[in-house]
Amino acid sequence: MASRAVIPLGERNVPGIANDIEEDASSRGIPIRAISRAISVLQAINRSGSLNMMEIAQQSQVPYPTACRIVQTLLHEGLIEREGTRKHYRPTPLVQTLSQGFQGHGELVHFARPHIATLTREIGWPITLSTHVGSSMVLRDSTHSLTSLTFNEYHPGYAMPILDCAAGLVHLAFCSAEERETVLTSLSRFGDDEIRHVLGVLREGALLDGVRASGYAARGYNRFTLNPGKTSSIAVPILSGETVHGCLTVAFFAAALEIREAVRELQPRLKACAAQIAVHMERP
Repeated sequence: MASRAVIPLGERNVPGIANDIEEDASSRGIPIRAISRAISVLQAINRSGSLNMMEIAQQSQVPYPTACRIVQTLLHEGLIEREGTRKHYRPTPLVQTLSQGFQGHGELVHFARPHIATLTREIGWPITLSTHVGSSMVLRDSTHSLTSLTFNEYHPGYAMPILDCAAGLVHLAFCSAEERETVLTSLSRFGDDEIRHVLGVLREGALLDGVRASGYAARGYNRFTLNPGKTSSIAVPILSGETVHGCLTVAFFAAALEIREAVRELQPRLKACAAQIAVHMERP
């Protein structure tokens, strides 16, 4: 007859038991909610540069009391600091230690830079190069500094939720089915009603099928930017065969250019730019 082992409190450190528990949790892919929320809070602060507590809770989508406890922990660890003249919190230089050991996408940035710079000079709007990391699309390079047609300058490391940006939809559409399912499963564990609705739409397939067929994705009135709701965007993949090296996104003022007009005018040029970069990535 099968039996269930009960681990007494006093035997938590018995050799082998802790490892068995850890391996079991790891094999089931169960994330730790507190860590996920702390990362979201730190990313929100780092993304904006300076936020008050209400803004931190809203932008990280973490309940206010929990966000307050996380902020206190980050203060204790020295990753953020409180501004002296107001109740705002900003990252400290210590956050840079979190990126030590990361090799980046130097080759992709090297090949892409002259092409996206040329395109920005031709069309006026800024271009960003991003790649997929976890549940985010992370900016690797941008041309915001080359144009006045932008509200803010964005720097490498800026992260956007994969479901809330055009580049994220493009990546999900063109990545392998296995990778896509891994991302969607991870997002479903802690998603709210809105995220679960979006996941349901994506799993039905029609939206991503449309992105694959057209070769681009568009988002209006982007939420996760330094000026939420002020810009719209179009993204295309940098694709070699079935390999997605990254995504190019063109951002434009939502009030200045309607989505359909932007697709007609900007999308072909963005695709051509991505194709030129892909040629470099295919060479041995």
